[in-house]
Amino acid sequence: LANEQVIDGKGWRTGAPVERRRLAQWFLKITDYAQDLLDGLGGLDGWPEKVRTMQEHWIGRSHGLKFLWDVIDEKHKIEVFTTRPDTLCGAAFLALAPDHPMAQTLAGGKPGFQAFLQQCQSLGTSEAAIEQAEKIGYDTGCSAYNHILKRTVPIYIANFVLMDYGTGAVFGCPAHDERDHAFALKYGLPITQVIDSAGAPLPYTGDGTLINSGDLDGLTSAEAKAEVIRRCESDGTGRGVTQYRLRDWGVSRQRYWGCPIPVLHCPNCGVVPVPEGDLPVTLPRDVDFSQPGNPLARHPTWKHATCPTCGGPAERETDTFDTFFESSWYFARYCDPHNAHKAFDAQKAGHFLPVDQYIGGVEHAVLHLLYARFFTRALADCGYLDVTEPFKGLFTQGMVTHATYKNAAGRWLFPHEAAGQDDVTVGPPIKMSKSKKNVVDPAEILGAHGADAARLFILSDSPPERDLEWTAAGIEGAARFVQRLWRLVTERAGTPQQRPQHFDGPALTMRRATHTAIAGVSTDIEAFHMNKATARLRELANAIADYPARDWAAREATEALVRLSAPFLPHLAEEAWEAMGHETMLAGAPWPEADVALLQAAEVTIGVQVNGKLRATITLPADADAAACEAAALTAPNVRRFLEGKTMRKVIVVPGKIVNIVAG
Repeated sequence: LANEQVIDGKGWRTGAPVERRRLAQWFLKITDYAQDLLDGLGGLDGWPEKVRTMQEHWIGRSHGLKFLWDVIDEKHKIEVFTTRPDTLCGAAFLALAPDHPMAQTLAGGKPGFQAFLQQCQSLGTSEAAIEQAEKIGYDTGCSAYNHILKRTVPIYIANFVLMDYGTGAVFGCPAHDERDHAFALKYGLPITQVIDSAGAPLPYTGDGTLINSGDLDGLTSAEAKAEVIRRCESDGTGRGVTQYRLRDWGVSRQRYWGCPIPVLHCPNCGVVPVPEGDLPVTLPRDVDFSQPGNPLARHPTWKHATCPTCGGPAERETDTFDTFFESSWYFARYCDPHNAHKAFDAQKAGHFLPVDQYIGGVEHAVLHLLYARFFTRALADCGYLDVTEPFKGLFTQGMVTHATYKNAAGRWLFPHEAAGQDDVTVGPPIKMSKSKKNVVDPAEILGAHGADAARLFILSDSPPERDLEWTAAGIEGAARFVQRLWRLVTERAGTPQQRPQHFDGPALTMRRATHTAIAGVSTDIEAFHMNKATARLRELANAIADYPARDWAAREATEALVRLSAPFLPHLAEEAWEAMGHETMLAGAPWPEADVALLQAAEVTIGVQVNGKLRATITLPADADAAACEAAALTAPNVRRFLEGKTMRKVIVVPGKIVNIVAG
């Protein structure tokens, strides 16, 4: 269920009821690297701030208190973790996770408990799903006593408490926590304010000065936290700890698709690694998917093996690795892709890594990128790499979105299905997904318009960091530009000619437009402003279409247009390059360079001020000197009108910028 979307308690693919089960699984101990991963974020200057913040929150370092509560009339203690020991005097209940070991001890066999567990197990497994669910609990009928608080509170089992964070047990302070507040209102529990909120409504989750807290009254939140921790450590009932939200990485998947986990299970020797000479373990091809469950577990021969230690019969591990496992190190394999003896050569990997620029969707900002950072550190610790961060620069592109469609029965429809129905509800554009069926078949796009048109539309419609709404009109517009560029090449380029010694008039204007486009597209690509770069391609195409001659300047402009379009329209650019008479591939040609002398405009418009106020603008040649600027400014009609009857004292000229006349 790790990647399963849960809708109304059921998986969206199968409609089967969701349930949680206890499984023996494989984990990677990423928690050992929690602090190192957190510290490393400070050096990732080439990453977006939002991604670094997301990883920081996911790792979730927090300082708090682990302390014991006594279960009344039972010979048990419950360890609780809290980041807010300053709110202890507002405790109204103790809450355990449904899968906490003490849950069965305190409530097992009591009326309604199994039904409550079943209800909790039907929720989604993600923290987001649990957070959004209604807060429900089961009253165990037991109470817990705390030595610092010196009173008892009821013990509940609650669906919003997670076993894999902290200790799986919390105390509820309804006045200062939103979940606890909702829970207390639902079950009629007391709500005691212990932090002065300065008039803010409850629940107040900020810091402040303690009230209703006995001898802690008047302390600040920070002082109270330190004091409660000190008292717990003094009487041996608790200790201050640094806790991480990050959990160990569960890499097991009970399915065929994935890399086999290379271990054997021997009745005599236990878990035994597959000998290195027998690697890699490959999946069988003759698998049966006709029955539910993992086909590897019921394969008649594949799972049977011989223990390399004792020579007795053993069974292969039938779980396969999470696909994140493979995507966490593939970039190192790219450094040495043809190595048949090992994953990669350390020297080659050291030459290329870290990756200079990584581009990926923001949906992988946490898991994939965090796992890759962990994997790189682990490989370095094992001596396979000499770098600890895999990606120096990161750019997160937006998602492709599309409208959604539902029929009267509430069933999601593919766009082509919706086109033929009348009772269709059209929803707003959201990220394309298989579950919502708001996807477009690439084969249809390629067949109708070609890959280049699709690529151009995606790159030109919006900045790459923003979402792109897929529309029929957008792809059709891109396809029209593809056709137009081809016409320009075949109709306007002409044949190679001798370069003239001098350019003026329209030819010089054409060359300025060409080199302005070269400089602009080059800069935009480096800055990931792909939509701006494609806009410059269109501007250059317009300039070529408006240029009447078939001379050297036209040829230069058309070749530049083709070369600049290659990153966006690679197939068309190669065809156009060949059509212009070139015998080598464009992919091997150098990127065009702009002539700096042609980037300056032929004319400039500058302002003319009289006593600091703008009174006119004048247009002059870009290389006009100060004398020419002054003469043109003094002849401007509006300037002459403001100078009538005044004595001109000073003229300050910044050529190409401004003329300021001081008069009195």
